[in-house]
Amino acid sequence: MAEHVLNAEGLNCPLPILKAKKMLKTVPVGEVLEIRATDPGSVADFAAFCKQTGNELISSTKEGDVFKFEIKRT
Repeated sequence: MAEHVLNAEGLNCPLPILKAKKMLKTVPVGEVLEIRATDPGSVADFAAFCKQTGNELISSTKEGDVFKFEIKRT
């Protein structure tokens, strides 16, 4: 279960990534940020974002029209 949640539903690229990047700065190392987004491009975007930043993409799932990502800050 994520300690922090970001609702980025209805936002298009690059806003979900930008908002997640900003919020991750406030998340303590080792804690998890859950992001909820509706932009289909966010799947590839968050995978690339985690690879570039070194944060851990714990899960990437889809519930209806909503993509849910759990990122552990490292």
